[in-house]
Amino acid sequence: MEAGWEKVPMKKGIYPGLAIERAMKIQEVILRAISRQISWLEAADIIGVSPRTMRRWRWRYEQHGYDGLIDRRARRPGERAVPLATVERVLSLYRERYGDFNVRHFHERLAKEHGIELSYTWIKNALQSAGLVARRKKRGPHRQRRERRAMEGMLVHCDGSEHAWLPGGARHDLIAFLDDATSRVLAAYLVEEEGTLSVLAGLHAVLKSHGLFCALYTDRGSHFFHTPKAGGAVDKSVRTQIGRALDQLGIEHIPSYCPQGRGRMERFFGTWQGRLPAELRAAGITTLEGSRSGSHLCIQHVKCSLQFSQLFTVGGALPRIVT
Repeated sequence: MEAGWEKVPMKKGIYPGLAIERAMKIQEVILRAISRQISWLEAADIIGVSPRTMRRWRWRYEQHGYDGLIDRRARRPGERAVPLATVERVLSLYRERYGDFNVRHFHERLAKEHGIELSYTWIKNALQSAGLVARRKKRGPHRQRRERRAMEGMLVHCDGSEHAWLPGGARHDLIAFLDDATSRVLAAYLVEEEGTLSVLAGLHAVLKSHGLFCALYTDRGSHFFHTPKAGGAVDKSVRTQIGRALDQLGIEHIPSYCPQGRGRMERFFGTWQGRLPAELRAAGITTLEGSRSGSHLCIQHVKCSLQFSQLFTVGGALPRIVT
């Protein structure tokens, strides 16, 4: 035990700002050394102390966590202090196995797969301090929300997103159908390229699993609408194959005329781009041919994907009426 550590009690009160700032800097350097980005000798040079003092700082952090870097009040490890062995394991797991997971995803996987239950904020700060995750800029003013439809089944969004979803870097399109009232994923498929056949396959899956819905909201791609002038209004008198199918089903087809109109889908794809590739890799799925449908990869068949999508659903204002 470090000499004199228990002999100097700390008076109650608010920590001085300079003491907190210094402790934060020391903690950041210690976490970088724990994650093996720098050596402990380099850590001592950065802080400006001797190797012996650096060892004392490491001991204090191991025994008392962040508090040990500020004061000498602790006579035993604090109840909330995270053991150094746990810190090292968390950083090692992220560096060696979960480097492609975002922080929220990694936090959930730690609790589920490894039994490490720490707060999201602690995980985020530890990864950022260790230089394993970049610090995000502060968000600007929140967007103006568009009111959701009151009932599930009133409006369904359909869109595609090109991304390197599978290991290896090859880019594919993820086609997804999303309920507007609840953000529930009704169907999602990986295909070589979005087009008429792939959209109709997804539409068939939605109807088979969830029944008819009132309206479909899409962009103005050529497989959805005929647009005489690029960027102009659609000509609804000329029907595409998808348009004719929707007419026969009695489903209204609504075109989008601005990127903001598809904001819900864009945010959905942003979330899935941060999670789905890691889930596919963890499930050992590397090719489109690994699915039951041959040319398609049904995302609902991927382990944990349904549980993942349920994290981002909300309750509709009214229950769906089943006839």
